[in-house]
Amino acid sequence: MEQQRYLRLGGLLFGVLTLAASGAACAGPEPRESSEPGGVVAPMFEVDPMWPKPLPNHWLLGSAIGVSVDGQDHVWIVHRGGSTLNARTEMSAATDPPTAEACCVPAPPVLEFDPEGNLVGHWGGPGEGYEWPESNHGITIDHKGNVWIGGNGQTDAHVLKFAQDGTLLMQFGHQGQSGGSLDTQNFGRPAKIFVDPEANEAYIADGYGNKRVAVIDADTGEFKRYWGAYGHAPDDTPLGRYDPDAPPAQQFRNPVHCAELARDGFVYVCDRQNDRIQVFRKDGTFVKETWIAKRTLGDGSVWDIAFSKDPEQKYVYLADGKNEKVYVILRDTLEILTSFGDGGRQPGQFFAVHSIATDSKGNIYTTETYEGKRLQKFVYKGLGPVARVDQGVVWPARQ
Repeated sequence: MEQQRYLRLGGLLFGVLTLAASGAACAGPEPRESSEPGGVVAPMFEVDPMWPKPLPNHWLLGSAIGVSVDGQDHVWIVHRGGSTLNARTEMSAATDPPTAEACCVPAPPVLEFDPEGNLVGHWGGPGEGYEWPESNHGITIDHKGNVWIGGNGQTDAHVLKFAQDGTLLMQFGHQGQSGGSLDTQNFGRPAKIFVDPEANEAYIADGYGNKRVAVIDADTGEFKRYWGAYGHAPDDTPLGRYDPDAPPAQQFRNPVHCAELARDGFVYVCDRQNDRIQVFRKDGTFVKETWIAKRTLGDGSVWDIAFSKDPEQKYVYLADGKNEKVYVILRDTLEILTSFGDGGRQPGQFFAVHSIATDSKGNIYTTETYEGKRLQKFVYKGLGPVARVDQGVVWPARQ
């Protein structure tokens, strides 16, 4: 009798433990607010796997190589469409005659989404009165709502400025006429543009051919100044392969991939294949630098930069398309606090995360090039304790 009672109690305990284990398995990942040893307080994010909404017309993105957010929190991207899509396997509906009905047709190069993820605008491509880039690269919406686009094709030596409906406002430089990093009329495969709202100057990350930051008047295109690494006069002499154990290169490597101006007047430059951020004053005076994942070879680690939306822009968000993550960095010290992301194709993972931007609420948007070909949103969840090491995929916690 006593033995049977023990058996019943044991069975009851086993059932309770089984239910507890089952409940834990269904509960999803632990909220990241749970602090770990060695954690740090930093901005927290969760991927929104439902954003943006599906594109119409069987449209498909090619390599997505630019993202920007305008004053209404509309998200703009530029992608390369048919030039980066496989005609046989990805554009069956666009062939003549179509080999399939439903999939797919390249979307127009420039796409505009509202905050809910609805597609609300689209345009782009060759047109009358301007030279569309051989390989468009980077998009920026300036303080006046104008749309700037660069290009990193072999002949691209210019940047374009449009109204939001796609009307050309100005072309700066001329396709096929790059004269190198000392040229004051053209660029050298420019990667990205940032426009200073106070001085109305455009900072050109110039780029895939040239090795400089160039600053022009945002209305007239007049060259104001330019500089290379450490504020030196730029020199286009090839540097050879990057060696993480060699002394720091005294010039930028190609590509000079971003030149982002913070509100306090410091310019943050992505020296992508040198794995470093260099910081300058507006006049090109060198201030400081840091290396990110310094032993990264090939494409490099420093792809694009965005700032947090607090008044001080306390944090830098850095897209690393080789190591497939976004770093959260203290802007004043350039200390890496944490990172999130992982390599892959599921939401919250990355395949060549290329460009990054933030909206007024602090949300992050990223685009992916090569075979990544997408736009993702990471929702800002406030400040809180996170792992100092990689967080991995910031998947939403189940409620």
